[in-house]
Amino acid sequence: MNRTVREYQADDLQDLLAVWESATRLAHPFLTDDFLDQERRNIPELYLPNAETWVVEQDQRVIGFIALLGNEVGAIFVDPLHQGTGAGRALMDQARELRGNLEVEVFAVNAIGRRFYERYGFQPLSESIHEPTGKTLLRLQFQTAIT
Repeated sequence: MNRTVREYQADDLQDLLAVWESATRLAHPFLTDDFLDQERRNIPELYLPNAETWVVEQDQRVIGFIALLGNEVGAIFVDPLHQGTGAGRALMDQARELRGNLEVEVFAVNAIGRRFYERYGFQPLSESIHEPTGKTLLRLQFQTAIT
């Protein structure tokens, strides 16, 4: 297995969208098709141009990505076939190396995401309501150890 974390390139878009869709449908079954269709358009038009995005590639195929907005993890998704293999940790390690302290929002009902963030060491910061879905969002924070 040859796995690399590298900066996103424009020709990664179709693989990135495929990872996003499969992981999103698994972790967010409550999202409507209309909402997902809009988000699929927003990724290349709005999110990617405004984020620093890194991909994890295995055997020359993108299997996950992380998008950073400053110290905010705007998105992290791993192909469901590769979840639990360290791909998400590799992406988060890259973000931590670049930014140190991190924050992220996750739906309270997203057990997959919550478990990942908890294992990584994120701590609860606050709660809010995601207006488009009415679902509770948890804001979490990761702080690097002071040495």
